[in-house]
Amino acid sequence: MNTVLTAEMVGLDRIINTDPIAITFFIGYMAMFASAVFFFVERSSVEGKWKMSLLVSGLITGIAAVHYYYMRDFYLQTGESPTAFRYVDWTLTVPLMCVEFYLLTKPFGAKGGTLFKLIIASLVMLVTGYIGETSGIDNNVMWGIFSTIGYLYIVYEVFAGDVAKLAKQSDSPALGRAMFLLKIFITLGWSIYPIGYMVLPGNLLSGAFEVSSIDLFYNLADAINKIGFGLVIYYVAVTETARAKKNVAATV
Repeated sequence: MNTVLTAEMVGLDRIINTDPIAITFFIGYMAMFASAVFFFVERSSVEGKWKMSLLVSGLITGIAAVHYYYMRDFYLQTGESPTAFRYVDWTLTVPLMCVEFYLLTKPFGAKGGTLFKLIIASLVMLVTGYIGETSGIDNNVMWGIFSTIGYLYIVYEVFAGDVAKLAKQSDSPALGRAMFLLKIFITLGWSIYPIGYMVLPGNLLSGAFEVSSIDLFYNLADAINKIGFGLVIYYVAVTETARAKKNVAATV
């Protein structure tokens, strides 16, 4: 009992004494949880074909909230980076973010093959990244290259592949604006993850900054990317729902 109380006091002390990493774990947990509730509640306000998109947005932030709850406790009690928890979170949520690209373009003709390729690419990116981060200095550059290939394929699909073509062919200004924002998330928002990987000992940016601060950047990037992704989906769903209602009213 005393050991448990001591661990809790150390964790509380870290938050009170403004350990920035501890604070971002706490904020990340609360922000993801609140966002999940918002997306689940707002499903009732959009047209039927967009309900699945908001459900997936709620699942992404909900899964992240659960993992951040455990990652927060792990960090507060050990002071170490919760690498395994983080990769489990990413392995569940990043493929779901790829599903969002499919759901966005499905009303405009997206095929299941596109979804399959995006999910495979995301899993290649994450599994090889985890192997590289945990297998030691001698292997992390090689596995990092494999991980980057998976990431670059996702970038290709969004900028020039099937997803990009369908968005361009659609008659939806909202989808066009949403794809522009999602491209920013994919390139700028997701860039923090490979940068954090390359800072590891023996990698290309080794020594650029303290490895211990990677969690700070990861936590902020996760909150911005996952919540921001969901808000973009919500914007499209609400805009397209209002557009559909307006068209129906015009024909009455």
